[in-house]
Amino acid sequence: MDNRVPLSRRGLLKSAGGVALLAGVGAPAIVRAQSEAIRIGHLTPRTGFLGPLGEYGVMAIDLAVEELNAAGGINGRKIELLKEDSVNPQTASTKAERMIERDKVACIIGEISSASCLTIAQVAQRNKTLYVNTGGNSDALRGADCKKFMFHVESQNSMYVKSVGRSFLAAGLVKGKSWYSLTADYAFGHDLLKVAKRFMEGNGGKFAGDELVPTDATDFSAYLLKIRSAKPDLVVLNLAGNQITNFLKQYAEFGLTFPVGGFGFDTALAWAAGKGNFVGTWPVVWHHLIDTPGTKAFVGAFTKKYGKPPENQAWGDYIAMKIVAQSMNELKTPDSSKLIEHWEKGAKFDLLKTRPGYFRASDHQLMHEMYAVTALPADQVKNQWDIFTSTGPVPGPNEDLEVIASTKDEATCTFS
Repeated sequence: MDNRVPLSRRGLLKSAGGVALLAGVGAPAIVRAQSEAIRIGHLTPRTGFLGPLGEYGVMAIDLAVEELNAAGGINGRKIELLKEDSVNPQTASTKAERMIERDKVACIIGEISSASCLTIAQVAQRNKTLYVNTGGNSDALRGADCKKFMFHVESQNSMYVKSVGRSFLAAGLVKGKSWYSLTADYAFGHDLLKVAKRFMEGNGGKFAGDELVPTDATDFSAYLLKIRSAKPDLVVLNLAGNQITNFLKQYAEFGLTFPVGGFGFDTALAWAAGKGNFVGTWPVVWHHLIDTPGTKAFVGAFTKKYGKPPENQAWGDYIAMKIVAQSMNELKTPDSSKLIEHWEKGAKFDLLKTRPGYFRASDHQLMHEMYAVTALPADQVKNQWDIFTSTGPVPGPNEDLEVIASTKDEATCTFS
């Protein structure tokens, strides 16, 4: 990414002096304003079932800010990161309000829960402050609940479903087949199930069973007994956070052998399940084995700092901070309205993948490549991190990036 500082300190002082000569006053105020830090708010869950993912996001954005400040910050101004545990939708809303009104942040980055994303976006919209969602997947956030001041680095559910759906189709697990699904009982899960059913029914499959699972559920034995009885062709998990880890461990303990997959996933959950427990095929926005110079540099820096590779939630927060800083540097302003205009015009960004991405003007979704990863057999796993193989980028190199995104018929956004 281009993090060049377009104005040197010497040039800044010279420019400020010129303004003072013309206006007679004001040079000290200009210098003081330019020397003040640009505050960025970071909200993400650090406790609860999404907490393990949130911690990766915190580590990654800390690294991004460290790198950016070492390179000169934003137009010569240091970045100051204000971090909070979003906890739940109500608390997320309160903390977003405080960050904007009291702390005067230039923008807010983060979150994983789709429900909390919405409450943060409502606060950001009222205050005309940019919010960049790095973890909330719900199509509704890009549809009925879209907001002019909210953008999405995280992929939407439609992109997850259509990406991994290609792998399920290639494996003969869709047409004429039956699935048994477990779905997290909150906004993300409900939306994902809706998109998954649309895909399944559109490709000639059916559901043998469909269960809503409370987000605090840790014992899956009752569900596993139902799955054993149903004998599905595929067990589909529309779960979130450590729900997936707990399920996979218990699935292995039960000795079930039906194919497993899902439409939402984070690589940290595979690592937590571990060798022999992690099975199936899953979609991800990014992973640490992508063979590009950008990914190798990010993985190297993250691993050096934290002693382990980054996972895909880490990529989201890291890349969001880099996009925000790059744009503020290019525009020479942290003004939210200017950034929105710039992004809606199709500004391109290095995303550590094989081609750049851009925000779609119609719903502010980042258009970028995704991947489907498949668990390696236990006897092929050589370390605790490299436990899967990956498809090439989806969409392929000769396809438009938007082919996996929702269509206007599937999710319509009308900015308020």
